[in-house]
Amino acid sequence: MKNYGELRKLAQNMGACLFGVADVNSIKDEFLLPSSLLKHLPKGISLAAPVSGEVLDDIQDRPTPLYYHHYRQLNFFLDRMALKLSLFLQRQGCRALPIPASQIIDWQEQRGHLSHKKIAQKAGLGWIGRNNLLVNPRFGARIRLVTILTNMPLWCDEPIGHDCGNCRECISSCPAQAIKESPGGFDHPGCFEQLRLFQKKGYAAQHICGICVKACPGKTG
Repeated sequence: MKNYGELRKLAQNMGACLFGVADVNSIKDEFLLPSSLLKHLPKGISLAAPVSGEVLDDIQDRPTPLYYHHYRQLNFFLDRMALKLSLFLQRQGCRALPIPASQIIDWQEQRGHLSHKKIAQKAGLGWIGRNNLLVNPRFGARIRLVTILTNMPLWCDEPIGHDCGNCRECISSCPAQAIKESPGGFDHPGCFEQLRLFQKKGYAAQHICGICVKACPGKTG
């Protein structure tokens, strides 16, 4: 617990709003990383930074230049935080691999090196909502995530027993109608086509939206 507490304090001092640790051994086969590297990295540290409510208020039916800039800056902030925490882990004699907050490796399947939200779920930061995003009880979906893989001996968190319950705000907000009643029914191709349309129309230079993020404020909204 000493290592866990020290890392959590460091992350919070750097600006993380959420911190958790997961045992990732059971999901390593889903990662797009060499098995020779992963065998030395059994733990995943999940960090979150909050999305600005004021920036989201600027969104109506499309991503805005303000949201696009904020999205990029949050990813940069998370990557810097993960780097600094990784350097600390290495100084303690441990292995540490920071995974970029937003980097596509498989464009056809729209996948990164790993699923930050799946690790965050295992680390007790929230659940996968109807909107296919990590939903936290306090912040809702208004967070961005990053992951550090490590071999530091750490106490692991447990998933929380929550779900979206009766909330369906994101369903009616989705311009692509990609969000379904069943949490596992999310229409990935439909969502991606909408993101491509937003980009084609020049609303953002990246495949982003933000509408369902705005619709899920958690207890802080």
